Amino acid sequence: MKRLPPLPALHTFLITAQCCNFTRAGQQLHISQGAVSRQIAALEAHLGYALFQRQARGLALTREGQDWLPRVQQIFALIEQGVREVGGRSATLQLKAPTCVMRWLLPRLMEWQALRPDVPVELTTTVQHGVDFRREGFDAAVVYGAAPNHGLQVRKLFDEQLTPVCAPSLGQGPMQLQDLTRQMLLHPSRDEHDWRLWLQAASAGFEPQGPKQHFETLDMAMAMASQGTGIAIGDFALIGDDLHAGRLCMPFALKVTTGKGYYLVSPSKTMPTGLVELMEWLQARASSLAQSL
Repeated sequence: MKRLPPLPALHTFLITAQCCNFTRAGQQLHISQGAVSRQIAALEAHLGYALFQRQARGLALTREGQDWLPRVQQIFALIEQGVREVGGRSATLQLKAPTCVMRWLLPRLMEWQALRPDVPVELTTTVQHGVDFRREGFDAAVVYGAAPNHGLQVRKLFDEQLTPVCAPSLGQGPMQLQDLTRQMLLHPSRDEHDWRLWLQAASAGFEPQGPKQHFETLDMAMAMASQGTGIAIGDFALIGDDLHAGRLCMPFALKVTTGKGYYLVSPSKTMPTGLVELMEWLQARASSLAQSL
């Protein structure tokens, strides 16, 4: 069996075939023109035929060289793919997400790590709702708002649907809209926009004038609501676990779609296999949650 040609020589052949010039190939390979010429000559001697025709103005591939070129390109493409995919499986994926999605995301990531310890994920939380992959070194992010349209790889998780939520102790028995005037309303933001939007959709006919508390994040408002402090305005898609566990209940059936949503995005068109699998899995978990509620 004939010994295989050395890989460095094949790489030199590939670069030289692309340049058709020993000098330019040497510049790309950071070696001298003479070193390129010697490697090509050694490769031709090993194979037993010429790969290039030496011409006055440069080089031209022989018929054998033309046959070799696509095969060598395929070899190095497979090597590059292997480096990317194997490295993607072993490296820790960096994921960014806003705190408002933590009630849904964190349990899913814990489930993922139990199922796929070979694809570890490091989560960074933020009060920001977006991501700038040009400045931030994340592999993927969960973003909140309108559907992203900036050339990213995008997977929709779920739409935002606002609905009042409270502890079961407050939600026992039927509740009327007027009852909200006697309850403490918990606001996930200072502008009280979410509550106003829901009350308008419910045709309540009144502005919230009773006792109220403001919080910096939706998650904090949900936590206080689960303790019976008052009634919060929450996102239906994010409270499924709390509803199933009985920590929260919905005193009203009305859910108001805001036009915003939660999206899983990545900047790369050639994502590591582990990242693709994680994004597909999270999207599937979001779909199954929506169907179960």
